[in-house]
Amino acid sequence: MIEAEILHVGIADAKIVAYPQHLRTAGLGSCVGVVVYDKQKRIAGMAHVMLPDSSLAKQTQMNRNKYADTAMDDLIANLLRHGASRSRFKAKLAGGAQMFSFMSSDEKMRIGPRNIEAVEQKLREYRIPIESKDVGGSNGRTIEFNTDTCGLKIKTVSKEEAII
Repeated sequence: MIEAEILHVGIADAKIVAYPQHLRTAGLGSCVGVVVYDKQKRIAGMAHVMLPDSSLAKQTQMNRNKYADTAMDDLIANLLRHGASRSRFKAKLAGGAQMFSFMSSDEKMRIGPRNIEAVEQKLREYRIPIESKDVGGSNGRTIEFNTDTCGLKIKTVSKEEAII
């Protein structure tokens, strides 16, 4: 059996790997971890998205991986540059928890749900099917994507480990 190297994707970060490498990110509270992959080529990319929309960011020093809209654009472009085929893309996502309950129903405070909506919208625009997801709730998650099986292992606080 080939030993898999695990590449860590930080907060507001994205990476592309090929088999036998794996991708892992931790600290998914309201953030969303999104994996787009080409199962046939065994190539995958993961982004750890913090916020839904880059339109309010200072464009001069903006980290494009921080925002759903720009992170997804870059992730898709980088996968294509690495030889993946857009026609075979599938996606899995996790995270987007509502980590804090607020007395107000202020839309700006719904970061987790807004991140989920923004990532799903970009996937629709690219016509990339979402194969599975584990989103919402109020618990943080750590995820690891296996490029061989295309399974996404999810460790959630106070829950059993799951693979989707």
